[in-house]
Amino acid sequence: MIALDVVLSPLFRIEGMAPMSSVMNVLAGVLLGPLYGTIMAFVCGVIRITLLGIPPLALTGAVFGAFFAGLGYRLYPSVVSSMVGEIIGTGIIGSLLSYPVMVWFTGSSSDFYWLMYTPRFIGAACIGSVIAFLIWQKAKTIAVIQKIQRLYKGVSI
Repeated sequence: MIALDVVLSPLFRIEGMAPMSSVMNVLAGVLLGPLYGTIMAFVCGVIRITLLGIPPLALTGAVFGAFFAGLGYRLYPSVVSSMVGEIIGTGIIGSLLSYPVMVWFTGSSSDFYWLMYTPRFIGAACIGSVIAFLIWQKAKTIAVIQKIQRLYKGVSI
């Protein structure tokens, strides 16, 4: 999943948005749970920052989205609850935390405001969540996917 996220995020991108990270976050939330999903998103963010020159927004958006996507699925085992967790984690929490991170990163707060990233982060999270929902409808019927989900979460589909 790390390789897919690192490779697909720059390819399927809308300027200022990374919907493929949201796809991977929702799928990781369903398959791996909050802990492993968050680790996956953190490693992807670090790789994207170091190799692709992406600002720290790769971490602030993805990590919280992956955690809440996994938590949403853990609390209410449905891909829709994982999608809601992704939208809350990336779209709201991640976007709001991106403001102080980017002020620190750039050294200037004159051109930034707290809700600057929120529309793009929510847009990417919604687009990615819908794509993940469509992928999951097919993937949940594959035996290997069911086995991975049981291995990481102890849950049957």
